[in-house]
Amino acid sequence: MPYVYLLRCRDGSLYAGAAKDLALRLAMHRAGKASRYTRSRLPVELAWWCEVAGWSEALRAELRLKRLDRAAKEELLRAGAVPLPEPSAAIAEGAEGAGAAGATAARRRRR
Repeated sequence: MPYVYLLRCRDGSLYAGAAKDLALRLAMHRAGKASRYTRSRLPVELAWWCEVAGWSEALRAELRLKRLDRAAKEELLRAGAVPLPEPSAAIAEGAEGAGAAGATAARRRRR
């Protein structure tokens, strides 16, 4: 199942994203390989995540999150976000494999 998520960056900003494997994507963010935005704002922490039914729903939900202003995102965190444990802490701790996955994702984006 895919996920949508919010990361809190070092500068306090909130980054919205979608992932098929949340633990791997979080490891990639922490390694500076997932997003130019988060790479310049490390470290990041997972502030909120939600599992959705399918990838197209995840992309739509990500777009809705990105369109929210900061106040609305903070309200979402206050009102609807239950503090959730990190997904698969073993993967999230290190970025092993993130480089290869990041390269694959980059190839997919260029097509």
